[in-house]
Amino acid sequence: MEIRIRPAIQCICRGSSLASKPTSSSLHFPLSSSSSHFRPPTFYHQWRNQLTTARSLADGNLATEPATSHGSLALKKKATDICADLKGASIFIVGMKSAMKTSVGKLIADELRYYYFDSDNVVEEAAGEDSSGKSFKERDEDGFQKSETEVLKQLSSLGRLVVNAGNGAVQSMTNLALLRHGITIWIDVPLDIIAKESVRDDEQSTMSTPDTFSEALDELTLLYEENKGGYATADTTISLQTVATKLAYDEYEQVTAEDMALEVLSQIEKLTRVKKLMEEAGRPF
Repeated sequence: MEIRIRPAIQCICRGSSLASKPTSSSLHFPLSSSSSHFRPPTFYHQWRNQLTTARSLADGNLATEPATSHGSLALKKKATDICADLKGASIFIVGMKSAMKTSVGKLIADELRYYYFDSDNVVEEAAGEDSSGKSFKERDEDGFQKSETEVLKQLSSLGRLVVNAGNGAVQSMTNLALLRHGITIWIDVPLDIIAKESVRDDEQSTMSTPDTFSEALDELTLLYEENKGGYATADTTISLQTVATKLAYDEYEQVTAEDMALEVLSQIEKLTRVKKLMEEAGRPF
């Protein structure tokens, strides 16, 4: 069985002429037959709201800002500066799952007027809930991995997306090759910060017994060691520690998603400039 989603993708850069790219491409991927329940993804209905905004902008209302845009003027300016050279290239964000990684991805998508996807959530949403209460990944890890590859294959063909990629994206040569269709950013957050998040989330959940901080840190360390080689293939790394040092913060927790997003856009600007110079150097006189 296949689930089909038909988004129309548009990107409008601030301060530029309308740059739209509607596409008839659809996201459709087979799910493991062991998953007994299928339902349309809840985010399917969210496309209508997104497309309404895109259409109003296409009608010339370029002054209208998305309701989700909360960036500073510096962040907005940087997004405008890089938009033309970015040429609609998608951005894939890898790294350990964390609130910072998610927030940075959404913020970048807002400022670039890109659409945001979490690849793991796309698969889970399409698979639907199970009576056991387990996620699709827990029920059928092999089926999840195959579906994840199919999702990445189709997302990488669309362009103008920010994709928060799960760890499966860096665990195979096939998936790593798909990430090369865009710009890959490793968001590197200290494991102790992620461990604190994990414990806090478990304490708020009624589904499981919370791990201690040390248990969570040990599990995250093993996961990090398993995937850091894949993370390191990214085009650039944005380290929370480095950003904290650069901004002279006393504590890592002082670093905001906006601080990280600004650093991401600055690094993307450098990457696009290098690419442009290489392209110009390759042209005949």
